[in-house]
Amino acid sequence: MAHGLLKGKKGIISGALNDQSIAWKVAELAHAEGASFVLTNAPVAMRMGEINKLAETTGSAVIPADATNDADLEKLFAEAQAKLGGPVDFVLHSIGMSPNVRKGRAYSDLNYEWYKQTLDVSAISLHRMLQAAHKGNALAEGASVVALSYIAAQRVFPDYGDMADAKALLESITRSWGYRLGREKRVRVNTVSQSPTWTTAGSGVKGFDGFFGFAQAMSPLGNAPAEDCANYCITLFSDLTRFVTMQNLFHDGGFSTTGVTPEVMANFMKEQ
Repeated sequence: MAHGLLKGKKGIISGALNDQSIAWKVAELAHAEGASFVLTNAPVAMRMGEINKLAETTGSAVIPADATNDADLEKLFAEAQAKLGGPVDFVLHSIGMSPNVRKGRAYSDLNYEWYKQTLDVSAISLHRMLQAAHKGNALAEGASVVALSYIAAQRVFPDYGDMADAKALLESITRSWGYRLGREKRVRVNTVSQSPTWTTAGSGVKGFDGFFGFAQAMSPLGNAPAEDCANYCITLFSDLTRFVTMQNLFHDGGFSTTGVTPEVMANFMKEQ
C-alpha cells in the first residue's frame, strides 16, 4: 500500500541487475511512492541483467555509468538532472564486487590488484559519486543518500574476505561526506547494514547458505527480506528522516545486538 512518501521527488538508483536485487525492489517501491528517477549500472552489468524491463515498468530512463570512472559519473549526474528537471532528492548506492571472493582467494593470499578493484568498485565508488554530484551541484537541498552495507564491516566473517574491508571503508566515506554535505545543504548520507539476502551478489559468497542460516537462527525477528530493506530505504529517502545522517543503520532483525540464542546453543550442548 503506497503512502505517497516520495511524491514529487527525483533520484538516481544504481545497482539494479535483476528482480533479486535490493536496488530493483527499491526502484519498484520508489515508483509506487511517487518518485521519478533514472537507473544506472556499469555497461557490463547492464548486458548481464534485465534493467530495461525495470525501466519500462517504472517509466525510468537508463544511463550507463562505470562507478569507478569519474567522467562517467559526472555525465550521469548531468544527464540525470537534464532528464529529471533539476537536482536529485535521493541516491541509492547499491554497488559491490570482489574478484578475490569470486575466485576463491583466501584473505591471507589476496591478489592485490583485485583487492584494489574491490575497494574501488565497492567503496571508493561512493566517494566518486558524491564528489561528482558535489561538483555538479546535483544534490537538492535536504537530499538523502543511502549505501548498502553489511555487518562484516564490524565483525569477522572469514569467507567475506576483502569485501569486509570495503564495507568498513564505505561506512567511513559515508560519515565523512555526511558531515560535509550536511553542513552545506542539509544532505543526509547513511548506510543500511542489511541481513544476508539472496541476491545475485550475496549468493556468490562462499558458504552463503551458512551465513544466511546462522543469521536466521540468531535474529529474534529472522533475516530481513529484500522487500523490507527497500521499505527502509524509502523511509530514509523521505522527509520523515530529515535529521538522520552519518549513521550505519542495522536492518537485520536484531542480529547485530543478539549475543546468543537457544537455536544456536543447541548445536553445542551435550545431551543430558
